[in-house]
Amino acid sequence: MRGILSVVATRLRRGDAVAHAFTFVFGATVVGVTGLLAWELWRNSALARQQFGWGFLVSQTWDPVAGQFGAAAFVYGTLMTSALALIIAVPLGVGVAIFLAELAPPRLSAVAGMLLELLAAIPSVIYGLIGIAVLVPAMRQWVQPILKTATGGFPLFSGPAYGIGLLTAGIVLAIMIVPFIVSVGREVLLSVPREQREAALALGSTRWESTWKVVLPYARPGLYGAIFLALGRALGETMAVTMVIGNRPEIAASLFAPAYSMAAVIANEFSEATEELYLHSLIEVGLVLFFLTMIINMVARGLIAATAGPGTAR
Repeated sequence: MRGILSVVATRLRRGDAVAHAFTFVFGATVVGVTGLLAWELWRNSALARQQFGWGFLVSQTWDPVAGQFGAAAFVYGTLMTSALALIIAVPLGVGVAIFLAELAPPRLSAVAGMLLELLAAIPSVIYGLIGIAVLVPAMRQWVQPILKTATGGFPLFSGPAYGIGLLTAGIVLAIMIVPFIVSVGREVLLSVPREQREAALALGSTRWESTWKVVLPYARPGLYGAIFLALGRALGETMAVTMVIGNRPEIAASLFAPAYSMAAVIANEFSEATEELYLHSLIEVGLVLFFLTMIINMVARGLIAATAGPGTAR
């Protein structure tokens, strides 16, 4: 009997070891793929890095004919459109998530959640087409002239009303990332234990007070995660932004001015890059976007960890 138990225990230990090995391989694969991506981008951008050095990040010149390349305008366009998208989408997305999780009838919340998941699955080119057909004319004829008049020529809202530009791209991105914020935020709010709400209500809080003072603080790390997930989508978005941003490699103070993003310039010009320096410069733009995304995600994880309570931090 003792021998049988020893054999069974050995097999169980071996089973644990095998399971541990398999899961370790899966986890190491993710790290390996990430490292491989970084290495390939680094290796294939060597010529541009040797030619321009750190000046590549601060130069606004992008002239394939003269062989002069700088990514400052693309970095600016990417960060500005993503920031505008967050400014618009975060209050709207969090507000809708609160309504669906805390105030809406369960049936309405379930149906709305399903629709939001469908919106998140719509290809970005569809949003770009809607932006060109609906948003750009509206921005050119109504929104931009009204903003220009109302702000009295303030630099952010000055210049010709083209319809395309940073503000239009930011609005399109905001429309695209709102479903991510709402969908994830709603699930996070629904995961807050019922006892938290009931305790607040038992102490005399109103429904809104329990939501604002108890539910939201408890769910704050998850909401931050939803916001930064949406930011990651905004930073890497290509087609929709390409169709409405104007694709001009310049840094302008006005939100009405056409601009360019890192993902858009790679998509537009990669097939035209016949010279080696041109190709390496585009790959270096991709390298900058890769590291920018990684840095922002690491900052996001740090922020989530700093704001999470002792029982929820990971």
